[in-house]
Amino acid sequence: MKQAMVIASLCEFGGAVLVGARVADTIRSKIIAVERFNDQPEILMLGMLCALVGSSTYLTIATRIGLPVSTTHCIVGGVIGVGIATIGADGVNWGWKGVSQVFAAWVVAPGIAGVLAAILFLITKHGIMKRANPLRNGLIAIPCYFALTSGVLTMMVVWKGAPALKVDRLSTGEVVGIILGVAFGIATLCILFLLPYLYRRLKLEDWTLHWYHALLGPMLLFRGPVPERPSEYTHQVVQDYYRGHMTKQQLAAAGISNTEADNFERERTAEGSVPTEKDEHHHPPKGAVTSNSGSNVDVESTMVTSTGTRPWYTPKNLWTKANYYFFRGVNHDPASEQSTAKSNPYLTGNLKDMHARTEHYDNKTEYLYSFLQVMTAMTASFAHGSNDVSNAMGPLATIYLIWSTDTLASKAPVPVWVLVFGGSAIVIGLWTYGYHIMRNLGNRLTLHSPSRGFSM
Repeated sequence: MKQAMVIASLCEFGGAVLVGARVADTIRSKIIAVERFNDQPEILMLGMLCALVGSSTYLTIATRIGLPVSTTHCIVGGVIGVGIATIGADGVNWGWKGVSQVFAAWVVAPGIAGVLAAILFLITKHGIMKRANPLRNGLIAIPCYFALTSGVLTMMVVWKGAPALKVDRLSTGEVVGIILGVAFGIATLCILFLLPYLYRRLKLEDWTLHWYHALLGPMLLFRGPVPERPSEYTHQVVQDYYRGHMTKQQLAAAGISNTEADNFERERTAEGSVPTEKDEHHHPPKGAVTSNSGSNVDVESTMVTSTGTRPWYTPKNLWTKANYYFFRGVNHDPASEQSTAKSNPYLTGNLKDMHARTEHYDNKTEYLYSFLQVMTAMTASFAHGSNDVSNAMGPLATIYLIWSTDTLASKAPVPVWVLVFGGSAIVIGLWTYGYHIMRNLGNRLTLHSPSRGFSM
């Protein structure tokens, strides 16, 4: 969990600072007619403050109860409300270059994303997963997937334009060249270093490999035969990505009822998988408190016990409290909580029935996509930082520019420190409060596996 948080933090922050200026400028100057406030710019400052307070209050409440609402919807709605309340409905830019384009994106974007994800997963499903030799097909296809993913991420930066990197003036040919160069470069590195590692780990089941052996690249192919595995070595080469989830056929063959299946899924998810090679060196994060089954317990009550009877302002107690509040999101396990008593049936429905309908694929082939899933998650985090974080900073940029220049200049650039502030704020929110949303997504939408997560 902590590794995922660190990766997400870097990508969210990087997206906000590198690419976020364009989006923040849209919220700042293209939703309402800011020129109508030339005589009273302080009214616009107050209105933008109200938009920030209103949208952030709603977002905080929605996050607390686990509703995955959109930051963009909230902040755009807040700015529109300010425009109507101050200068009337005719003061809102309802045309295509204003609000209408934003509204259209809300409808078109989910549809396009769904279609692209479905096409990508259907290709993966029928071209690799359901073939007679899925592992071989997966090893052949994995460099192409890496090239596609890295190319999309590069395109987001150079095509959309990152003012902080001075790439706005690149020609079309230069943009295409950079995108293709990065894509083919990543694919080449994948072929030279990742494929030999995956072949030996998955095909030959080399239990002696560690992650750093991937740096040996082609030399792994000449490593020699795999030594016999000691009898005391019980770790799996690859974890079971479908642990705790049984298909309808498996449930019927085992004669397990619906109630028993529900209890089985909760217990298996809480207990975790058979330990893998990584698990033997894994320890819970410092400050995390778990029960014997591995599920979370009341960390706050345990923290009180650990601080003893000493005053709260002692250095040790202050450090303990700060560690708890900042890392509370890391100490939760959203994946296990999705199948525990904390689940809200009104939001989740019948999880066990939904999961039982999901087809299971070859576990080793799924492992190939775990690397791609991390890469696509990084891309999504970068895009989220460049969009949603920047949306929230649009009103703040307006307030600062009016305060610092005493004008309503529509072409003034968004200050970098505003984007840095927004990126830092979302990182803090992710580490302290983000687990509420994680808990209500994931397996509560559909049963996840690396190949499905990569396509999403």
